[in-house]
Amino acid sequence: MTSLTEDPPIPVLTIDGPTASGKGTVARAVASALGFHLLDSGAIYRAFALAALNRRTNTNEIRQLEEIAKALSLEFRGESVWLDGMDATDSIRAETVGMMASKLSAIPEVRAALLTRQRDFAQAPGLVADGRDMGTIVFPDAALKIFLTTPSEVRAERRHGQLQKHSAQTKPKTLPNSAAKRLIDKGNSAIITDSLESFASVLEKIQQRDAQDKNRAIAPLKPAQDAIVIDNAAHGPKQTIDAVLALWKLRSN
Repeated sequence: MTSLTEDPPIPVLTIDGPTASGKGTVARAVASALGFHLLDSGAIYRAFALAALNRRTNTNEIRQLEEIAKALSLEFRGESVWLDGMDATDSIRAETVGMMASKLSAIPEVRAALLTRQRDFAQAPGLVADGRDMGTIVFPDAALKIFLTTPSEVRAERRHGQLQKHSAQTKPKTLPNSAAKRLIDKGNSAIITDSLESFASVLEKIQQRDAQDKNRAIAPLKPAQDAIVIDNAAHGPKQTIDAVLALWKLRSN
């Protein structure tokens, strides 16, 4: 008689944390080093939020939101995110989309519709999942759970620096006339204004997002009971990545 044995569980490493805590950078590097798949749960929720915004769906239209979530046409191509057949990598990073994602993620029907899709990412040889409830809700049996924490002021400074860098990269090198130059100098350009957002405004939005994520009734942002909390305020990405890889090696052994 042949005995049947269950397949060994897929190794999963979760990295949770608030906005701009560096979890995405750490998760990508750790997944690459281990040769694991990567789940950017934030991108899934942001893509869903963008789809809802594009369809002008209100947050109280639960049935329509549930249908959008179930039929979400989403594809990850390397570090690019494609929504409805179009590259939405930059669009889903807009602050308005992030705020919408935070509101929608508090709706139980939306979370239920997207939960299975997230868990389907757990495939051999392993998965690194980053988000806000990866260790508490999506993968409660993960082999290792990391929670990155950093003061909101530090995170706002990092995000503000990213916006300034993006502004420098996208600012036109040539201007059609002096009038257009004066408009841009005064910050009146619709294209550039968002990138020149003040530090105070960035900080306010991050703190508002933190409050929404921590106080929502469904899957609030918090470390799992068995998570290892890392404060990376004074650490560069490489130090945090090395620490997570060392912890994974210890846990695997």
